[in-house]
Amino acid sequence: MRKLVIIPTYNERENIEVMLATVLALDGNFSVLVVDDGSPDGTADLVRGCMATAPERVFLLEREGKLGLGTAYIAGFRWALERGYEAIFEMDCDFSHNPADLLRLAAVLEEGEADVVVGSRYVKGVNVVDWPMRRLLLSYGASQYVRCVTRMPVRDATAGFVGYRAEVLRTIDLDKVKMKGYGFQIEMKYSAWRLGFRIKELSIIFCDRTAGTSKMSGSIFGEAFWGVMGLRLRRIHRRG
Repeated sequence: MRKLVIIPTYNERENIEVMLATVLALDGNFSVLVVDDGSPDGTADLVRGCMATAPERVFLLEREGKLGLGTAYIAGFRWALERGYEAIFEMDCDFSHNPADLLRLAAVLEEGEADVVVGSRYVKGVNVVDWPMRRLLLSYGASQYVRCVTRMPVRDATAGFVGYRAEVLRTIDLDKVKMKGYGFQIEMKYSAWRLGFRIKELSIIFCDRTAGTSKMSGSIFGEAFWGVMGLRLRRIHRRG
């Protein structure tokens, strides 16, 4: 499979060069697309420097302004599908997701075990390191809430470490995806599940960032909370 990792960035100069070097060093021959939302700290300039040394594997999509996590990933999905990638992965830039786990996620897709694979913090207990208790309870509670409301059999619905077979992203009508923040992660999993695609969760250890600044906010959780209520009533659209 041709594999692409999409990494959205906003002010990640402390992490981006090390992250790109780490992913490129993996045995899985992953390419990387950085979707940068006009970072004023020069993140995009550092990516361009990495592109000069690995022009066939590192790519940059620059956008004007901070337009939201969901729209960044959708722009990345479209870019990947236009170029024929067969397995497309989402991952944070701050090393809260261990890049080495990409190999495990990719194996699930390559071996045909599932159509969507989720790096899950909650499929085997709670595997989160260095989060404040309030944030942990909010995140875990959100996933429980999503399971209760939607009946979707996914324990970590808000997870942002995800791999999709290209067929899934071609089937979902990306123009109809409504949520822009972390609710986007819920909506994508729910849409894939409702369309009959197989979802598998793999246990990962999630570590809080040690460099840079978190982009989490109350409005992000608010969108997810209210948006989930409408998911079960919404018709899930196939592309075309």
